[in-house]
Amino acid sequence: MSLISRIRAIMTLGQGMARGLTELTAGPDPVALFADWFASAKQAGLMLPEAMTVATASREGSPSARMMLLKAFGADGFVFYTNYESRKASELEENPRAALVLHWPTLQRQVRVEGRVERLSPEDSTAYFDSRPRGSRIGAWASKQSSPLENREDLERRFKESEQQFADGRIPLPPYWGGFRVIPEFIEFWQGRINRLHDRLRYSRTSHGWTVQRLYP
Repeated sequence: MSLISRIRAIMTLGQGMARGLTELTAGPDPVALFADWFASAKQAGLMLPEAMTVATASREGSPSARMMLLKAFGADGFVFYTNYESRKASELEENPRAALVLHWPTLQRQVRVEGRVERLSPEDSTAYFDSRPRGSRIGAWASKQSSPLENREDLERRFKESEQQFADGRIPLPPYWGGFRVIPEFIEFWQGRINRLHDRLRYSRTSHGWTVQRLYP
């Protein structure tokens, strides 16, 4: 983190901890508040502010979690991409619900998202896939994500074979790869405060919009 980024992070930390998070300053729209916090995390120069935990569960309720990258968000939900044959995707097919956590410890802020999940359209997945670096696109063809791998040499061999396969043309979207959108039903914002008297605001979606409730820290 550069000196300027450190100064920005310290200023944001001080503002958040001193001013706190009130229902008035938070506003009625949790997605707008998330956009403000996400912009602050990026402006502070934090490494990978889009990094998040994605938690899923099997049909029987057995949980699993992993770190991923938030690729888009808006009023319609929070988007990430993966191999549809991976463990997370299999669990989402069985139990189409997920929980997300974004944590910016330098800023003493955390956001939790819970909701149902849907696949993105092939067109949306293709548009994102085409924007990825060439090596990442080849890697998506080479990797059988979450499947047992005998040794690393097999993975590297598959990568080279895919490189040769697509050497002279566009790399198409693999039929087993694409995006998911988490459509939030709850969004909770946590702002660290002194003496561990933190601010927690939980937004709940209703048929008329969003309601907000303060929680004990």
